[in-house]
Amino acid sequence: MRVLLYGSELSTATAAAALSSVGHVVAWLPHGDTPWSTLLNEDWLRREPQLVEQIQQALESGALTVIAQPETHLAVDVLWLALSPSQRESAAALLQHPALRWQTDSILVNNSTFPVGDTERLQRLTGECAVGVALPDTLEEGRAWASFTRPGRWLLGCDDQLAEQKLRELLRAFNRRRDAFQVMPTRAAELTKLAINGMLATRISYMNEIAGLADTLGVDVEHVRQGMGADSRIGYEYLYPGCGFGGPSFSRDLMRLADVQVASGRQSALLEHVLDINEQKKETLFRKLWSYYGGALEGKTIAIWGAAFKPGTARIDHAPVLTLLNALWAQGVHVKLHDPAATPALMAAVGPRNDLVTFVDNPYDACEDADALMLVTEWKIYWNPDWKHLASQLGDKLILDGRNIYDPEFVASCGLQYRGIGRRADPTSL
Repeated sequence: MRVLLYGSELSTATAAAALSSVGHVVAWLPHGDTPWSTLLNEDWLRREPQLVEQIQQALESGALTVIAQPETHLAVDVLWLALSPSQRESAAALLQHPALRWQTDSILVNNSTFPVGDTERLQRLTGECAVGVALPDTLEEGRAWASFTRPGRWLLGCDDQLAEQKLRELLRAFNRRRDAFQVMPTRAAELTKLAINGMLATRISYMNEIAGLADTLGVDVEHVRQGMGADSRIGYEYLYPGCGFGGPSFSRDLMRLADVQVASGRQSALLEHVLDINEQKKETLFRKLWSYYGGALEGKTIAIWGAAFKPGTARIDHAPVLTLLNALWAQGVHVKLHDPAATPALMAAVGPRNDLVTFVDNPYDACEDADALMLVTEWKIYWNPDWKHLASQLGDKLILDGRNIYDPEFVASCGLQYRGIGRRADPTSL
């Protein structure tokens, strides 16, 4: 099929590489906010496993072409839109571009996080020349290629049988193990994607609330987590307390769901509380540090491990580290930060500062002459550190574990003081 892809999102890049690898003829039009020359140098793209290599292969084979604007008489069987929420008007402009030539059975794939009902709106903008289907973005950042080419499932919003058949044909090469499509009406698919992330965020925030209560009561939240997870009605997924979540897709899906609630005239006290809890939790490590030092933070040097919003990505969109850094700097704290991938994005966000030094190679470099260490992103390289070496580096031998990945009693047995999210070492067991 002849496919035109529009956008500069991870989902666009992945679709461009994947669709062109199985025989489709793909033209990729990056969004003007992030043109091709800029996109090529984005850390988040270059660090996605296999993705850049697949894009290069497709370009060299001729199956994929990158264009700067719609070409004259550009015939498309499929127009695939993968844009950020702020780029809705760009989608509308492209759909009305005179160069586009719709075929009799063209389909419009809305892979963007737009308001519920936008797939129908976009279809109307084609003059009903194309049938719109909603295919919400469910890619996992850090394994985008794998999650597209070997999907667990796709949410497909479609109200037209022929359009569903064509979409299935478009993605047939990635749907052979089992039928990964969950088909439903268009608006239902759009709302389902938002509702899923709303539920996951609610579980995380609820677990964070329980962790705070456990702290107050002197209870180890790990016992509570395991007890809850063993209940078959609850399960273990997304029951890990931490110092807040971030990410471009997750965060904006929650905001989009909140917008949908407001636009429908329904105020969601639950969702508002979930968002508030998450923002508060981004400060939890700072509050623990403040409590430990009795507020006397000025002049301290704090090491931080991890800046990315999650392991496996170079992005810091809405990441907890941003809130944490601002709180530390406001108290005159000097920060030494290590992250294997996200330091360029962090420096682009905060700019050069005298109170920030970053490292990308050896995590222990950030700990040299620091008073305490904060674990913010649970990269695998941080899971099993040399505890004796850390104890010799950290002036106050304090570890603040924002992801509860360490065993409190083992850390304490190595001569360090441990503070987690609802966890701490039991002095009676040492």
